[in-house]
Amino acid sequence: MTEVYKTDPLKPDRVIIRKAAEIIKEGGLVAFPTETVYGLGADALNAEAIRKIFKAKRRPLNNPLIVHVADNEHIRKLARKVPREAEELIERFFPGPLTIVLRKKPIVPDETTADLPTVGIRMPDHKIALSLIEESGTSIAAPSANTAGRPSPTRAQHVLEDLYGKVDLVIDGGETKFGLESTVLDLTVKPPQILRPGAVTLEMLREVLGTVRIHPAVQGKIRGKELTAKSPGMRYRHYAPRADLIIIIGKDEDVQRKIEEMMQNFNVKRLRIGVATTTGREYQANHVEFLGESKKKIAKSLFDVLRRFDEADVDVILAEGVDERGLGLAIMNRLKKASGYKVIKT
Repeated sequence: MTEVYKTDPLKPDRVIIRKAAEIIKEGGLVAFPTETVYGLGADALNAEAIRKIFKAKRRPLNNPLIVHVADNEHIRKLARKVPREAEELIERFFPGPLTIVLRKKPIVPDETTADLPTVGIRMPDHKIALSLIEESGTSIAAPSANTAGRPSPTRAQHVLEDLYGKVDLVIDGGETKFGLESTVLDLTVKPPQILRPGAVTLEMLREVLGTVRIHPAVQGKIRGKELTAKSPGMRYRHYAPRADLIIIIGKDEDVQRKIEEMMQNFNVKRLRIGVATTTGREYQANHVEFLGESKKKIAKSLFDVLRRFDEADVDVILAEGVDERGLGLAIMNRLKKASGYKVIKT
């Protein structure tokens, strides 16, 4: 059985946190909220506990985990070296939705890092997460708390839909703030590379570091066996609803015209159609979801909306895309991965 405890995200119940921390110490699994998505946590330094994460999620073993810490001292326990660039980023963005990839120390098990010599580290900006890490007395490895490949969980209910009976305890801290996983930045290469975009944007990173590049995998230019994945979200299809997802990009009027045209074709085939709109246009589809008028709202609602399309039992989802400036890069990265890179340009 999976125990579920609800607590105030701004003032976590210490009894619940202690109970969850004991499970982590004993090698168990705890799902908990962060500011990005819900994480499925285990002791990052316990190889046996880490294997439980992969089993519960049905996650490929060559997909590394991100390690969550509560203070700078833990970073130095995990990383061989914390370079100047890392110090600057920690000062600016920790705690927050940024993961930095550094060379790891031997204390970090190969199971946690998928046999790579590097480790992704972040400090979540969420009182429940930080309290749990501190009370556990260890760093916590925590991928998103969902079945591998499914839309990431932004509510405790999403966790229970995928992992009930596979995790010891779920801490329900309400809806997450950002809705997309953290930005992952590789600091073991020159210049630094974004491996996964998130709420800490390319533009924000360049303000601190100057030159920052985007890994070709972010936009689907490298896939498959030739890719060395130092970060989650690089190698496999992720975030996917059950229905086929197609993204349409271009000028608003052209996108809307193309969606109407595609809907006619799908109606002939008697398919149930879903539309994810960012413009608020009232499409005559079986199920329409408004993602939001701003990129922040789109990011926060995206995974929840994809799960609602599953509930509506649609066969195909047509999604209006956004431009890739700022947070748009992360939104389009998730949509492209979820669709298997099915993108139509109008």
